[in-house]
Amino acid sequence: MANIKFTNIHKSFGTNKIISDFNLEGKDDEFLVLVGPSGCGKSTLLRMIAGLEKIDEGEIYINDQLVNDLHPSKRQTAMVFQSYALYPHMNVYENMSFGLKIEKRPKEEIEQKVIHAAKILQIEELLERKPKQLSGGQRQRVAIGRAITRNPKIFLFDEPLSNLDAALRAETRVEISKLHKKIKTNMIYVTHDQIEAMTLADRIVILNLGNIEQVGSPDEIYNNPSNIFVAQFIGTPKMNILKISESDIISGDEIKFLGNNIKLKEISLAKKDYFFGIRPEHFSLSEDCQYKFKPKIDLTENLGNEKIAYMKVDEHEISAKLPGQNNDVDHIGFDVKDIFIFDEDGNRVRS
Repeated sequence: MANIKFTNIHKSFGTNKIISDFNLEGKDDEFLVLVGPSGCGKSTLLRMIAGLEKIDEGEIYINDQLVNDLHPSKRQTAMVFQSYALYPHMNVYENMSFGLKIEKRPKEEIEQKVIHAAKILQIEELLERKPKQLSGGQRQRVAIGRAITRNPKIFLFDEPLSNLDAALRAETRVEISKLHKKIKTNMIYVTHDQIEAMTLADRIVILNLGNIEQVGSPDEIYNNPSNIFVAQFIGTPKMNILKISESDIISGDEIKFLGNNIKLKEISLAKKDYFFGIRPEHFSLSEDCQYKFKPKIDLTENLGNEKIAYMKVDEHEISAKLPGQNNDVDHIGFDVKDIFIFDEDGNRVRS
């Protein structure tokens, strides 16, 4: 078991502030995913944990030990890079054992650890092959195996699937999830891919411009986003965000929205501007919906079992995820419970 704690972490490159007052405490054996757009500071955080990047201010603790000035080799972490970082002149066995040889571990111990890791990842038959003889997915498993041989307290993954095609990404994602369940140790995983975040994480940390926007389980992030950034970052297609002007507010709980006068529940709005959000998948063709509107569909993307319809309603551009077998759409419906309300600054308004 291991835990990690960040206290008031700051990091800049020149005048460019990358991380601002980052505070977070991990949990034992947790799969923690750092997700956000490019340049938000997630890979920099990972490199600071590993000791590959110095911290400007703040403290990082691993198992209650301050590691700011601890050499990377002493931190009990192992990093898996998106580029695999395999030595092309070495075979798989030699790549997986290289770190242990540098540490001058006994030959029997090295062999035992490499074979153990190879069995976990089902790559025993690849041990004599060179990296050029492997597929992208196999190379990534070798890189993960090399990390396993070091028996780290914390695994660090830096966008490990970004070089794989879609099918291999899905396959390797499942393998990493299985690996976490097998070895039961902490994993910190960096990605910009929300699907990886949602499917792998025990908790997700959503970053933007070096700041934490929200921390929570995948369900919490999806169902209770704290602001518009989080709401639109998680979910495909992204959440529809529609501006509600003061003139759309008939009374505190009655609002003009998508051609309807809707009644809000357990909340009353002041006479000012807001943003209403509704996810594309929360629209429906059911007759049982509380409210309906006639769509004017401009474009449809057919995905087989479902389709994404793009349309304009009351000057609002929206998208809806609908069943794929329906070609004629007379109306689209929604329920008030599926509406998210945000203030002018983009923060969630709650009852």
